Amino acid sequence: MHGTLPDFDMPGDDDARAAAERFRLLADPTRVKILWALAQGETSVACLAELVGATPTAVSQHLSKLRLAGLVRGRRDGTFVHYTAVDADVSALLAAALGTRTAPR
Repeated sequence: MHGTLPDFDMPGDDDARAAAERFRLLADPTRVKILWALAQGETSVACLAELVGATPTAVSQHLSKLRLAGLVRGRRDGTFVHYTAVDADVSALLAAALGTRTAPR
């Protein structure tokens, strides 16, 4: 038996599910590379495809999922869409997971 429970600030079920979904999205190596690149600045799908070694179609599909999760946002410029990372905390998490000392930016 444990006696009195500590007064920890625990997330609610909805917040825990949302966090788990974000972690699930980060479990893909291509998405990690995309987010790492976007944390360093705004760029296009074509540039991201070249940087991460994937097709533009595959990068667009990854970006769609990341955008729905609120991790990236797009800015339309004529016929092009330029993307950027939204959450600096995700950049710090990626830096820690990659074993680097500082997050990009």
